Amino acid sequence: MSVMRPIRSVLTGLCLSLAFAMPAAADYLSRPFADDTMYFLVLDRFAKNDGDGADLPAVDPANPRYFHGGNLRAAAAKLDYIKGLGVTAIWMTPIFVNQLYAGDRPDKAGSTGYHGYWILDFLHVDPHFGSEDELKFLIAEAHKRDIKVFFDIVVNHTGDVIKYRECSGEERCPYRSKADFPYSRRATDGKPINPGFQGDTLETEENFAKLTDMSYAYTPYLPAGKEHAKNPDWLNDIRYYHNRGFTTFKGESATYGDFGGLDDVFTENPRVVQGFIDIYQYWIDKFHIDGYRIDTAKHVNIEFWQKFNPAILDFAKSRGIPNFFIFGEVADFSDDSVMLAQFTREAKFPGALDFAFTDEVTRLAAGQGDAAKSFAHIFQADSLFEGGREGANNQPIFVSNHDDGRLAYKIRKLVPDMKSDELMARVRLAHALMLFSRGVPILYYGDEQGFIGTGDDSKSRQDMFATKVAAYAEEEKLGGSGGGDHFEPNHPLYKAFAEMGSLRNRYATLRRGQFVLRPNGAPGLITFERIDPATGEEFLIAVNTTTALHDAAVEVGYGATDWHGEHGACSAHAATAGSYQVSVPGLDYVVCRSSGR
Repeated sequence: MSVMRPIRSVLTGLCLSLAFAMPAAADYLSRPFADDTMYFLVLDRFAKNDGDGADLPAVDPANPRYFHGGNLRAAAAKLDYIKGLGVTAIWMTPIFVNQLYAGDRPDKAGSTGYHGYWILDFLHVDPHFGSEDELKFLIAEAHKRDIKVFFDIVVNHTGDVIKYRECSGEERCPYRSKADFPYSRRATDGKPINPGFQGDTLETEENFAKLTDMSYAYTPYLPAGKEHAKNPDWLNDIRYYHNRGFTTFKGESATYGDFGGLDDVFTENPRVVQGFIDIYQYWIDKFHIDGYRIDTAKHVNIEFWQKFNPAILDFAKSRGIPNFFIFGEVADFSDDSVMLAQFTREAKFPGALDFAFTDEVTRLAAGQGDAAKSFAHIFQADSLFEGGREGANNQPIFVSNHDDGRLAYKIRKLVPDMKSDELMARVRLAHALMLFSRGVPILYYGDEQGFIGTGDDSKSRQDMFATKVAAYAEEEKLGGSGGGDHFEPNHPLYKAFAEMGSLRNRYATLRRGQFVLRPNGAPGLITFERIDPATGEEFLIAVNTTTALHDAAVEVGYGATDWHGEHGACSAHAATAGSYQVSVPGLDYVVCRSSGR
């Protein structure tokens, strides 16, 4: 399918229609994903007790790229802290057994698998994070609090075990294309199987079983002692990998290349498809989790997802989890949602992380660009999602993450001389846009404690507990957050996010109501509504991204005559039928509610 052109015009009356009345918030099993508010945490950096992890390898709490000791047992003790933010679902970095060191070397200058994305054993919990019993305890305690638990999973790659004879030591093997180095597969009698095979079609397992020889772009081998490094054991067969060298993240290499040397799985093969279905059905069956976030989903062939996603969703329903949800990481930095929509249509993803949202909101929060036009741009492709604009309401939206950095850092990068008080106010505004617009908001751990960070990757994965990393201890934190741990419910950002989360949870209209952009004529002022068409209940949200007071008349429903403030000062009555006057202080927002007909 060719990628459709993004819609460039500004839609001032853009809305999300619903064919159902909004129910009240439900328990975790019956609650649809659209009703959730999520909290994303890097497990190794979130919570620990004194001495946790001290006797395990690759633990160095002073090194930002090593394990620090955060674990499941300590995270379970912080669930009330998380719930206090209005959170109804948590997403943790992968908990599976990881390769310890980059290149499998205990090299202090390198990195470790603390983040969880270098998986070797897909069927067991990494001892750094705890035991299966501790995982069961965390899930049970979360469910007692009506909090869902999402696992972070990977199918694109495994830890780096396979080596290429053409490359020695730490040499990066350049990507070799299919055109220059086509696959050659032969049976026991020396005859080709599937003539013209290019590595991009599903083969039959019957033909695959006949193979005795396979030529690749490089000559792959398993180092001595690593023949059974992965679990389940089928992952140790080098025929199940692309073996084409390092990805350039462009063209075909984005699907077939090795990420930083990680072994790129041959996901076109039916044995691989069924193998990963079996793995991730196992975790659902044993732990009754509520959903998956899938890493590097963009870099796996579409045909894999067309089989995997329906199989996982159907299995979850058969195990009594009717609202199991899957969302993929489809990192697209073009500022458009077209690619995300394509993945919900073609790859059968119920949702895809909305990178278009975070890019635009970062600029808006920094006070840059035409606020109304830029905000409208985020949602112009919503009708392209599976399910149309209703389906877009399932889109996971975020402003900070563990890869491209925290919102405060990204704003400061755009406006280097911004003062701390203004920066904190702008972080608050961005979260208001996230928590009240369409989509499922994802809070990134530590943002509620004023974390800024100094970059992306490990520079945005600070310890919430008392840190021994000098850079983490010394870096600026908004709101006066000092040393020690950072679980302060009185922090001004925690309180601000908690108020927003509570308001979102209280009113179904703020979660799944029609999303309608409203023009206002004031520069830097963003206005939109959430509407319940069944009752006529309306919420008008106005966010002022400038430092000046803004007064503006905003279009509302003709039946919305009586109003009151849920946050900020709101007039008691509409000025005239269909028009409501708002007054929003600089770097502030208001939420006004009309109960409807």
